[in-house]
Amino acid sequence: MSASTSEIKRVTTHVIQAMKNRGEKIAMLTAYDFSMARILDEAGIDILLVGDSASNVMAGHETTLPITLDHMIYHAQSVVRAVHRAMVVVDLPFGSYQSNSEIALKSAIRIMKESGAHAVKLEGGAEVEESIKRILMAGIPVMGHLGLTPQSIYKFGTYTVRAKEEAEAQKLRDDAKLLEQLGCFALVLEKIPAQLAKQVSESLEIPTIGIGAGQHADGQVLVTHDMLGITKDFKPRFLRRYLELFDLIGKATQAYIQDVKSRDFPNDSEQY
Repeated sequence: MSASTSEIKRVTTHVIQAMKNRGEKIAMLTAYDFSMARILDEAGIDILLVGDSASNVMAGHETTLPITLDHMIYHAQSVVRAVHRAMVVVDLPFGSYQSNSEIALKSAIRIMKESGAHAVKLEGGAEVEESIKRILMAGIPVMGHLGLTPQSIYKFGTYTVRAKEEAEAQKLRDDAKLLEQLGCFALVLEKIPAQLAKQVSESLEIPTIGIGAGQHADGQVLVTHDMLGITKDFKPRFLRRYLELFDLIGKATQAYIQDVKSRDFPNDSEQY
């Protein structure tokens, strides 16, 4: 953990902005349960994202679309109970904000009241402007999300890099400026060219958090299960695995099974 943030009792939107201002990178990971959130928080992570990626890694769905607002609140409650330092940001799931701004506000209020989280995140730019305005007017911090937006996967039809063509890149630049002007405190840039992420990051006062967007974003986020190698088959270019827990846990389980079958566990010192 860096010396500049090691003494912070709670990471807030103010702290995140100060980190960008002094050029300190922001570290964000996902969390969906108490035990993992406790480990990540004590390790010094700046932001924990209760991501709708729980739909994939926790529930086994192919996309993020099936997860519900109730599911997200459950996961957020579990994470918040574990955290003492990190900021907890919760994804608004598909269907909880796109239809109109009143539903978006109600969804955001439920997350804040029922989970105790510190902010919400939602995907999109000008298309969700009214929803962002209403949520911000209620005093709820909002993190934006541009580039590859997984809730729109059936519209895109692929998880390939976004904004490679100039028209889409310009829309992303415009949307980023709009989100800043509306009052978002930060912005996720997912799977876009590194140079575009650099341009956007340098053009904004608010921090950017990249995933598959290169080294020039103000921070980085990964799905914890991917970073730790709990998920085995997901291997995009932007992912760095710091452990291979799928294999390690499998070997530990096999050792346990062998010890039980051979009557080695429990031994005399492991019983009452």
